[in-house]
Amino acid sequence: MKVLFRADEIAERVKVLGREISSCYRGGDLMVIGILKGSFMFLSDLVRQIDAPVQLDFVRLSSYMNAREPQGTVKITMDIENDIKGRDVLIVDDILDTGQSMLAFRRHLEDKSAQSVRVCTLLDKTYRRQAPIQPDFYGFRIDDGFVVGYGLDYAEQYRALPDIYVLDT
Repeated sequence: MKVLFRADEIAERVKVLGREISSCYRGGDLMVIGILKGSFMFLSDLVRQIDAPVQLDFVRLSSYMNAREPQGTVKITMDIENDIKGRDVLIVDDILDTGQSMLAFRRHLEDKSAQSVRVCTLLDKTYRRQAPIQPDFYGFRIDDGFVVGYGLDYAEQYRALPDIYVLDT
């Protein structure tokens, strides 16, 4: 495996994202929704950098089924518990890849009458984008490669690594 981003680089970028998000939502009623499991490390570090009132909720989506490629259908296997009607929502995820899952989930939240729905991803992987969606906030932009570490996994392995690596194929 090759190191793509070191833990210190990630920490610095998360601080910058926290400032950007704080200025966007100052004085608002922000609901941050983390997509499990991949976002947990990033989400934990990010919300501690946001200088605005934040409430948290979580969702689980399934599209990869332990494969390297999305398998087509996006399923919400665990939905949010909080009412988001009239609230500002920030979806936080580890990576935006094809965009299919994120677009489907954003539409799901818009159907719940959120005031606004924005997207923050640690990695914006542009190479395979298929859906018409871009992150409002992102940590790093990458082209291609299967990445692991800092919450990102392959078949539930490598999540606990502090750095982000490109997995050898």
